[in-house]
Amino acid sequence: MEFEWDERKARHRLDPKRPRQLTPAEARRLDAKPIDYSDIPPLGDEFFTKATTAWPPAKKQLTIRLDADVLAWLKGHGRGYQTRINRILRVAMESQPPRPAHR
Repeated sequence: MEFEWDERKARHRLDPKRPRQLTPAEARRLDAKPIDYSDIPPLGDEFFTKATTAWPPAKKQLTIRLDADVLAWLKGHGRGYQTRINRILRVAMESQPPRPAHR
């Protein structure tokens, strides 16, 4: 993941735990027109019966040993190297065919 900063196309990563405050003009515009839910079908009891565990799955803490050059490469891309490790491993895991369940 490489990131180039371009003032003309500045991108910001939003933190869902700390959403940006709306300006008064934005709040008025949102309040002026109700949200149209007509294209969303209602959710019946069957939907909630089939609902599964929330995403993302719980994380577990562990100790892992990596080659020094691999760790340097991961950290060289900036903050979030542990998240990158998780994403790399998830891609590898999801690229494999499912294994039969153990009995």
